[in-house]
Amino acid sequence: MTSQPIQTDQTDKDVVISMRNVVKRFGDQTVLDGVTFDVRRGETVVIMGGSGCGKSTTLRHMVGALNPDEGTVEVLGRDLALLDEDSLNGVRKQFGILFQSGALFNSMTVAENVALILEEHTELDASIIDMMVKIKLELVDLRDAAEKYPAQISGGMKKRAGLARALALDPEILFYDEPSAGLDPVTSAAIDRLMVDLTHRLGVASVVVTHEMDSAFTIADRMVMLHHGRVLMNAPRAEFEALRDWPVDQIGALDESKQLIRQFLRGDAEGPMTEHREGSDSSYAADLLGIDNSKLTGGRSVQSTRGARESGETGFWRGIFSRQVQKGGK
Repeated sequence: MTSQPIQTDQTDKDVVISMRNVVKRFGDQTVLDGVTFDVRRGETVVIMGGSGCGKSTTLRHMVGALNPDEGTVEVLGRDLALLDEDSLNGVRKQFGILFQSGALFNSMTVAENVALILEEHTELDASIIDMMVKIKLELVDLRDAAEKYPAQISGGMKKRAGLARALALDPEILFYDEPSAGLDPVTSAAIDRLMVDLTHRLGVASVVVTHEMDSAFTIADRMVMLHHGRVLMNAPRAEFEALRDWPVDQIGALDESKQLIRQFLRGDAEGPMTEHREGSDSSYAADLLGIDNSKLTGGRSVQSTRGARESGETGFWRGIFSRQVQKGGK
């Protein structure tokens, strides 16, 4: 499967994140395999895909937590792999991160959590910091909860407090890690609306990692589908919507990669994604029995042994089962 062409409807000066042919390996496992796409100022890019596809690893490269084994990751025109720690921290001050849990300090009030970033990374007077905290909390509609502790507020309010903290330094890029995780549908919809509003009002670039399709189709300008560490599709939301709504009686007109994307977007139980899993290699049998399961089943994970030739491992196991039956006198 090959990556989709990068859309270039805007000029290069609008690009705030550029990933080019990024490869990342952990031991013998290749987690990212040639990932290439851009994120532009003022747009929301949703990164999605099944578990283990490389979403979180991609995000960790963007924030400089990992360096690629091959390829480049540029953020705001800087190649992160070439920066020393001080320079990297300087770039990091230009983006904010909303963690999945909110990651608030329980011993601090909501206002103190937001103020901490300003106290640590600026030399502003306390009165200016207090004013800026109020502004950030107003942006996320959380002024009334300023003096409450995290244990005293709801999950949705924690997400908004975390977002206010992410906005503290007026970032150019916002990263969201599963922003709807653990929220009820109504609260999730409110967070989605807030994300869209902030992106448009502040003109920031937003990168969202999520597997919640309702949220993805609400907030995305562009969507990037990862599969086995590769970019399966990189396109505007409308193209993904067209695949999601593709008529079932015309699925044959789609190639396998498009069928796989359609299955993921719709959450269907049947399709290429699950067929690959069911018909995957025989590593389990090989690990359990020390043999190649393909020799037992002809390559399929489950298959009747009736009519199989009485030779090799197949004959061995059938012989074992037969002797067990004979010992039982049946």
